[in-house]
Amino acid sequence: MKGALLINLGSPNSTSVKDVRDYLDEFLMDEYVIDKPYFFRALLVKGIILNTRPKKSAAAYKKIWWKEGSPLIVLSERLHQHVKKQVDIPVELAMRYGKPSLKSGIQKLVDQGVTEIYLVPLYPQFAMASTETILALANKLVKKHFPEVTLSDLPAFYNKPDYIEALSASIKKSLDESKPEHLLFSYHGLPERHIRKSDVTKSHCKLDGSCCNTTSPAHEFCYRHQCYETTKLVAEKLNLKEDFYSVSFQSRLGRDPWIKPYTDFVIDDFAKDGLKKLAVVTPAFVSDCLETLEEIGMEAKESFIENGGEEFTAIPCLNEDEKWIETLSNWINIWAAK
Repeated sequence: MKGALLINLGSPNSTSVKDVRDYLDEFLMDEYVIDKPYFFRALLVKGIILNTRPKKSAAAYKKIWWKEGSPLIVLSERLHQHVKKQVDIPVELAMRYGKPSLKSGIQKLVDQGVTEIYLVPLYPQFAMASTETILALANKLVKKHFPEVTLSDLPAFYNKPDYIEALSASIKKSLDESKPEHLLFSYHGLPERHIRKSDVTKSHCKLDGSCCNTTSPAHEFCYRHQCYETTKLVAEKLNLKEDFYSVSFQSRLGRDPWIKPYTDFVIDDFAKDGLKKLAVVTPAFVSDCLETLEEIGMEAKESFIENGGEEFTAIPCLNEDEKWIETLSNWINIWAAK
């Protein structure tokens, strides 16, 4: 029997400093997120970050927390319920960090008699800190606890026509309402070393501005290329002029070089250069979360206005968009029919 497991990032259980610390501990101690030897990772995370960041992060979560709980969890649960109604096999929801756990999601499917699981990471673009860590943990859990289960997974869908159609339609709706002077595609950032580590050719990714536009097997797992490709396909779909849109990367952590340009710098420069109406879309996420609601919708907006901007629109993620629900459900049904 077949079943599908939707998997998103996760969230703290509450906005308490303790719960945020526990969540950050699990998240940042993941070797696919901070890819340093255990001793150095533990020294950095447990010795420094967890003594300073939880209080600040808890305050940020409080700004965006809903009565029902974490927006990311609530929106993921709503998506799950919509998809369940449109597919022909059991579907469950799990988070890579926090609750509901990946193990509990697999267990729920197994309890329904499922022996073939379709892992559906809710990340359009591949990255070792998102998709790869999900697949690694899922395989580890199955090997240890569910030996009768076989796994397959949905590859990165950044360039799938039906996804681009849903994303473009969602963006167009916001553009028609806000009529900005410029559209910024802001993707979650990654350390540059992650891009190089994911390069299956071990030589293509130079981060020099040209490698992402030169055809290579490396692109199958290159987050930076896939972000720019998503942008290009949406721009083509919406007939956007080249000077109307641009790309940047947000949410960097630590002092190591991350992929550029940095969203906060770009937004401030737009305002200082006289741009008055800016819209920002965040296509690395399918569900609104701390990075979209607080970092972009609040912090970036405030900074843009302070530096001379006048109107700032944070375009919502796909969330419960009907085309997105239909698209996701269709992918699962196609797999189930094989």
